[in-house]
Amino acid sequence: MTPREIAYQYGIHRDIIGGGWLRLEKGDVTDDTEMSLALGRSILDEGRVDAVAAAKAFDAWMRTRPKDIGNTVRRGILHFRNTGNAESPSNDMDAGNGSCMRTLPVALCMLGAEHDAIIEASRAQAHTTHNAKLADAGTECVIDMIQSGIAGASRELLQARADELVKHYPEFHFDNKEIENPSGYIVDTLKVVFSSFFRTTRLESCLIDVVNKGGDADTTGAIAGMIAGAYYGCENIPEIWRDSINEKIMQQCMAQADALVELSPMYNGYIK
Repeated sequence: MTPREIAYQYGIHRDIIGGGWLRLEKGDVTDDTEMSLALGRSILDEGRVDAVAAAKAFDAWMRTRPKDIGNTVRRGILHFRNTGNAESPSNDMDAGNGSCMRTLPVALCMLGAEHDAIIEASRAQAHTTHNAKLADAGTECVIDMIQSGIAGASRELLQARADELVKHYPEFHFDNKEIENPSGYIVDTLKVVFSSFFRTTRLESCLIDVVNKGGDADTTGAIAGMIAGAYYGCENIPEIWRDSINEKIMQQCMAQADALVELSPMYNGYIK
């Protein structure tokens, strides 16, 4: 839906209600969360981020006939299925947001790792479907912001992380003006995510702002949620939202997050 359509039907959309073009049950999730969980399971099974394991996990997920799957994701999985090669061909036209939307498990299991190791891990999972420099740059920036947020970084430091991305890739330039109806292009996605995060001061208002911009809202919401969640903490997720989420999925997410952090170089017991 466009922002105007959302406003006409809901005013300000702020509740988890289900429905939409995928006809979801209230509290159900889309491909963003499903692929994140699949990636996380592969990491925990291998004890590390492994491209082949990730590709196998994504292939198994696609065989479940998910409600939604992006064209670039589908093409990358089919490439692996047909060739056994877990790396899709390099193509800068494949700079979609699919690798970024599922990157949270990498951010968690690589807490405290060396920069080069984080980049290697990010690209191992990303290139199974999205082998494009802008997708890499955007995804790696989001990982950096998530890890910085978990470490207690200031908003100013998170802003510096985003500004560094813009410095090297001016396509990502953003401001606090209204950006509406973002596509699945990683540049459009992160412009909206950064704008919503930096123009708001609460997790709730960030998520409401980004989702009401419409377009590929499950993914802009997912990525904004990663960054805002890391910065504000899970205690700032509105109780009414937590109560609305599918209980089984929520438990999977929480258990997997703990296990991934425990796998990380930074883990020191008290982080949970």
